[in-house]
Amino acid sequence: MPAIVIPYRGDAKRRLPSSLRAAVAVAMLGDVVEAAAQVGRVLVVTDDASVVPADAEIVLDPGEGLGRAVAVGLATVREHALVVNADLPAATPDALRRLADAGLALVEAADGTTNALSLPDPGVYAALYGPGSAERLLQLPEAHVRGGGGRQVAFVMIHLPRRNKRLTIRAKRTHCDRLYGP
Repeated sequence: MPAIVIPYRGDAKRRLPSSLRAAVAVAMLGDVVEAAAQVGRVLVVTDDASVVPADAEIVLDPGEGLGRAVAVGLATVREHALVVNADLPAATPDALRRLADAGLALVEAADGTTNALSLPDPGVYAALYGPGSAERLLQLPEAHVRGGGGRQVAFVMIHLPRRNKRLTIRAKRTHCDRLYGP
């Protein structure tokens, strides 16, 4: 079973109106944690422990950006790790298991950034988030991402199925209601 590291910042969704930002971010986090908890140990890296569901461990975010937050979360993991962004409410347990089964892999977002990583050895993590991050991870020199036994490996890109949108919206409402009331 992999450990799942989920970096979370409630103010990260700046495209949303400020009146909705926190509620939507918390709802998405709840969806991702719910799916991840069915797969393995869950660690949420955040500076706001009050929004973390009870079935997740809290790792304090040092406030130095996404790459550093992920590194701090991974520092507590010795087993296979998945890094899954908190804004992926369509993530399912089956999709996360498929990601883990892919070995050293990434899931690219539509805009070329990275939505999720599978790291059989958390020590190969490279903080390459931002525009074009998926392509930069795919282009890492193979020497940087050595597998077990000195064997050289490289990231592979996989695509994961998505949840039905109606189910996702219903789940978001449920998580918001828990925190903010109906």
